[in-house]
Amino acid sequence: MSPEYSLRSLLLIILATFSANASNWLYLAKLSSVGSISEEETCEKLKGLIQRQVQMCKRNLEVMDSVRRGAQLAIEECQYQFRNRRWNCSTLDTLPVFGKVVTQGTREAAFVYAISSAGVAFAVTRACSSGELDKCGCDRTVQGGSPQGFQWSGCSDNIAYGVAFSQSFIDIRERSKGASSNRALMNLHNNEAGRKAILNNMRVECKCHGVSGSCEFKTCWKAMPPFRKVGNVLKEKFDGATEVEQSEIGSTKVLVPKNSQFKPHTDEDLVYLDSSPDFCDHDLKNGVLGTSGRQCNKTSKAIDGCELMCCGRGFHTDEVEVVERCSCKFHWCCSVKCKPCHRVVEIHTCR
Repeated sequence: MSPEYSLRSLLLIILATFSANASNWLYLAKLSSVGSISEEETCEKLKGLIQRQVQMCKRNLEVMDSVRRGAQLAIEECQYQFRNRRWNCSTLDTLPVFGKVVTQGTREAAFVYAISSAGVAFAVTRACSSGELDKCGCDRTVQGGSPQGFQWSGCSDNIAYGVAFSQSFIDIRERSKGASSNRALMNLHNNEAGRKAILNNMRVECKCHGVSGSCEFKTCWKAMPPFRKVGNVLKEKFDGATEVEQSEIGSTKVLVPKNSQFKPHTDEDLVYLDSSPDFCDHDLKNGVLGTSGRQCNKTSKAIDGCELMCCGRGFHTDEVEVVERCSCKFHWCCSVKCKPCHRVVEIHTCR
């Protein structure tokens, strides 16, 4: 093996590792006890940021609490969307927060990158609209009359600013070293797909004006969808994600479907490079926690059912007593009083 070949291989490994760990900034979600990120010295101490992100932090101190909220939002939504799957977005107190699962080019990593970039765009945009940031406010480009007959008014969400900040802060890891590796291309594509999930689902909200509640005329504004809607859209994209490989068109490196019979993916779709593990067994080397001890649904035939969730290992059944409110009555004025009711339920957990 020639020295030149060995050096090139080493550089490729370093670059792949760099791109694979591009989600390390999500560790900001673990810093809820730190307080507000309001001083430049704090930026230097934030775990998981590369130097150029630290520099962005120093230049945009007022935005960093929104970035942290975006990271928290992304993790919470990931855990909701995958709550009934073998991999359920469990987080660790180390880097990366999702373990080694996101260092592999799997469809799970694709979802994490997409929901994370969407989380930052969403949280920053929301902070703009609520007046928390001096650098941005409502989207004032949305004004005047509309072809539908209503008047643009109110505070339209400034999604352009949120998306631009997400691109600058999150994509900087790949772009700072050149987006030439297949993993860097995958990350950048999925980052943008996450932001598209917000942009393509913006909605128009309106308020009626007139005498006695009539709607003689109405004012409207553009609003982001609820983040649960964004999560639902990206979960559907996860289920239909495209396996890709790197190709060259002229001098440009691009990702194309690995199976040439599949139609090309769009900017809104998620893409992945590697097949996912089955997530059945505890394997810390690959960041897999396994499904032993997970609750399952005995009657379901889907992925949350005991047969699939437990990977054929069987399950334990325990009876537990739960206390619920029942026989609730409204008392004038103004309270609701309920009785405690006890019942025994079966809990099934994987062996």
